[in-house]
Amino acid sequence: MANASEFDPALALSHKFPHTTYSYTERDAALYALGVGACLSDAVDTDELKYVYHGDGQKFIKVLPTFAAILPNMFQSGVLDLPGLEYDPRLLLHGQQYIELYKPFPSSCHIHNKVSLAGLHDKGKAAILEVETKSYEKESGDLLCMNRTTVYLRGAGGFSKTSKPFSYTNYPGKQTSTVKIPESKPFSVFEDRTQPSQALIYRLSGDYNPLHSDPMIAKVAGFSQPILHGLCTLGFAVRAIIKKICRGDPDLIKSIVGRFLLHVYPGETLVTEMWLEGSRVIYRTKVKERNRAVLSGYVDLRGLTSSL
Repeated sequence: MANASEFDPALALSHKFPHTTYSYTERDAALYALGVGACLSDAVDTDELKYVYHGDGQKFIKVLPTFAAILPNMFQSGVLDLPGLEYDPRLLLHGQQYIELYKPFPSSCHIHNKVSLAGLHDKGKAAILEVETKSYEKESGDLLCMNRTTVYLRGAGGFSKTSKPFSYTNYPGKQTSTVKIPESKPFSVFEDRTQPSQALIYRLSGDYNPLHSDPMIAKVAGFSQPILHGLCTLGFAVRAIIKKICRGDPDLIKSIVGRFLLHVYPGETLVTEMWLEGSRVIYRTKVKERNRAVLSGYVDLRGLTSSL
């Protein structure tokens, strides 16, 4: 439990997070695409080759919209540290990711991240921390995207100063609307099998948490083997939406919400179900082998292809 004498949630609201930077090249963007399964089942997939190779007169590779999620480098830069809030990083759970996209990513870029506290909630034995990161292109100053990362910190709760649990939110409630999965038949379904080495490839994009690579660490955490990164699963799901709903056009993606429900083991098959509601795609991703939902959320689009 957090020590109430050391952590004052009211003071935490005035904490100034350090700005961070992140630079990437075309190679990083291509490696990320491979990490989330691009061209996995077909090395010359006409929808996805553009993420790893610029053929047919294409000057630069395209960058997947979920690449936005790695720009804050959230789990490696110490951004999740609030003065006085004590927690065991091994007990951290990634609960949700919210992403807004403002313009397509260049194939290489220097990023300037501005970080702020978006939410803090005392849940008794745990705390929920929400951190917002706005990523700007350093050279032009253009805002590229915004990430809001929600993490569940087991053992970090109990810091409220009154009988009413402390709860702070600094963003519109509509951005966290509960996702209700329709009971109707999905508009589209896409099946994609991850590789046994999927987590080892994805980690090269910057998330080196040993939970995803070290068998002993995974067993201590209660898993039979290293698990796939939640953001990797999100990348697979959004790729499915781009392929089946956007007809291969990643620039149609406006915003993304993903709630992480359960772990995925590398090598398992991901089945993403999609329902269209206006310009919103509600989705749910299941592991086929265990018939368990592992991810759900929605993607808002800028428009739909005429064929839809």
